[in-house]
Amino acid sequence: MSKRVLIVDDEASIRSSLEKLLSYEKYKTFSAPDGPSALEMVADERIDIVLLDIKMPGMDGLEVLQKLKETREELPVIIISGHGNISTAVEATKLGAFDFIEKPIDLDRLLLTVRNGLKQGELRQQNVDLRERIPGGTEIIGEHPSIKEILETIGRVAPTSARVLVTGENGTGKELVARKLHELSTRNSEPFIEVNCAAIPEELIESELFGHEKGSFTGAVSKRIGKFELADGGSLFLDEVGDMSLSAQAKVLRVLQESVFERVGGTETKKVDVRIIAASNKNLLDEAGRGNFREDLFYRLNVVPVEIPPLRDRRSDIPMLVSHFLEQVAAELGAAPKKVDRKALEMMVEYSWPGNVRELRNLIERLCILTLSDTIRREDMPPLVLTREEDMMKDPFGLQTYQEFRDFTEREFLVKKLRENNGNVSKTARQLEMQRSNLYKKLEKYSIDLRGDKDEKS
Repeated sequence: MSKRVLIVDDEASIRSSLEKLLSYEKYKTFSAPDGPSALEMVADERIDIVLLDIKMPGMDGLEVLQKLKETREELPVIIISGHGNISTAVEATKLGAFDFIEKPIDLDRLLLTVRNGLKQGELRQQNVDLRERIPGGTEIIGEHPSIKEILETIGRVAPTSARVLVTGENGTGKELVARKLHELSTRNSEPFIEVNCAAIPEELIESELFGHEKGSFTGAVSKRIGKFELADGGSLFLDEVGDMSLSAQAKVLRVLQESVFERVGGTETKKVDVRIIAASNKNLLDEAGRGNFREDLFYRLNVVPVEIPPLRDRRSDIPMLVSHFLEQVAAELGAAPKKVDRKALEMMVEYSWPGNVRELRNLIERLCILTLSDTIRREDMPPLVLTREEDMMKDPFGLQTYQEFRDFTEREFLVKKLRENNGNVSKTARQLEMQRSNLYKKLEKYSIDLRGDKDEKS
């Protein structure tokens, strides 16, 4: 994919000559005659590097640079300065500019500086992505046959542009699979953009995906770039795609078929090259039968299916996961890794893990923080793991404290109500006469991952 260069200069002749030069070198160029236009352009398009004139009427280059660094710290900016502005250009480099070039511009040096600036920008973006991934990482841990099969599938399909549909319960690691597919693909130097379709209100999902024009709806005070544009050349991960509105599904289907779309409220057709990786904790064919999901979209997404088993179906991997999380949490805390004794590990293997790998990881982090000794033992385990779930159902009165009993009964009550409502958080909250935000806090507290979180209008 062509890198995108923004040229900011109040002299039209300079903008024109630089556009011709950079276009000849296969860069995609944008231009702005002043600072405000440049800032709007960066907010409106996925710009990879900026050529910025220092001396402009109104908002000068230094002010533009400061505002750019506030919103896009990783964006490389090359300052263009006249002979009398060298000291100002040096000041600009201290403010974060990548380099500066004097007028009249040496075109060979300009091209070299642009190439080097783009390389630095890529490294900075990779660091940003890496920080966002910590502590999860993209390592998929397990020796169970099902995990080995998933890894083999990822290895075969990642270098292609085939769409992948990842299914599995919440907490099983669907995002890890998506990130691994991107990392092993030929698009790994381009963006990996994630959208949680279940977390975005129905009325905003189209704006989130496709962007919107200023004034297109109440609250649209400026233009916005959608996730499809941000992911251009890279991968777009549509998490919980089964919760997307039917209207948005139709537009996504069009992008998959034609690689084009329009922003909400816009008329300009935009073309993108995006690899789609989708995920769902629902059976999308069943959802299609109920009229909640487009069957044609399902078949477009389901080119390569990857189904991740729940943790209870691969208990042999639990010791390996525990060891991995102990080292991971220790590195985050800056401490030596703790150990887990045999009885505590047996309890972890026997537990049913309704929250899957995510729940296990959260437990290990909790134990590493709260356990005073170097070894995690049976008595350090929380009540929900301390006794097997089926035994607790037989005799919850065997718990030792009132708080343990209260936590257990509240969790079981919420799980029961969520199952009655097919995991619909909004519907469950209304039935319980509880604020949805409060119910979400309870789900997080007890590591409950049965939700579909579809805001049905019922």
